[in-house]
Amino acid sequence: MSQLFYLKECSSTNDEISKFLLYESSDFISVHTFNQTKGRGQYGNTWSSTAEKNLAFTLAVKTDHFTVSDFMFNYYTATVISDFLANLTENIVKIKWPNDIILKNKKIVGILIEKKKINQHNYFIIGAGFNILQEKFEEISNAGSLLTQTGKHFNLDEFALNLHNFFIEKLNNIPSEKEILDRFNANLFRKDEISVFELNGKRQNGIIRHADEKGELWIELEGGLKSFYHKEIKLLY
Repeated sequence: MSQLFYLKECSSTNDEISKFLLYESSDFISVHTFNQTKGRGQYGNTWSSTAEKNLAFTLAVKTDHFTVSDFMFNYYTATVISDFLANLTENIVKIKWPNDIILKNKKIVGILIEKKKINQHNYFIIGAGFNILQEKFEEISNAGSLLTQTGKHFNLDEFALNLHNFFIEKLNNIPSEKEILDRFNANLFRKDEISVFELNGKRQNGIIRHADEKGELWIELEGGLKSFYHKEIKLLY
């Protein structure tokens, strides 16, 4: 049985979730707050959030539900979030490889997925920070919110509940790895478009062709088609 818990304030929902996984049956448990003080992003990045304007959401699910690889699980999570937001906003929502969600060229969601062993059970800990009602982003020029990108005000409580329910439905009906990969690539930000990349401190043009099952991104550069892991190359947009 799934449950959704609310915290008035916390440092990181990904860190707090373990306190809610107390029982043998603890599964599909979510924790959310509208005031996260020390959010974490991928690879040690920080995720800053304005209080009572945005949502920090973490969902814990036991890994033994899933037979797909970790890379495919990450891809599927990004696809689920992009689908949820596309349905909600009636806009095209893209995935910036590997784990950022883009609406009208602005990052509105960052995702951090971790694997943890808690009380003898292995869990996927899915953390996501949603910019919802924030209007100003002085420090991060490529960030936006649902409000800045759509002009619509969303109720934070309703958003969190609907997100939780959507996630549970989709995780109970996970598709094949081929379908996951196809859907991820169909939603890939700037796929088959000329883009500017930073590689080894230098800028060059290239075209994103696809992401593969090993988590790598294939880009057609001036020297030919090459694959990259996260942080090996930076897309400038």
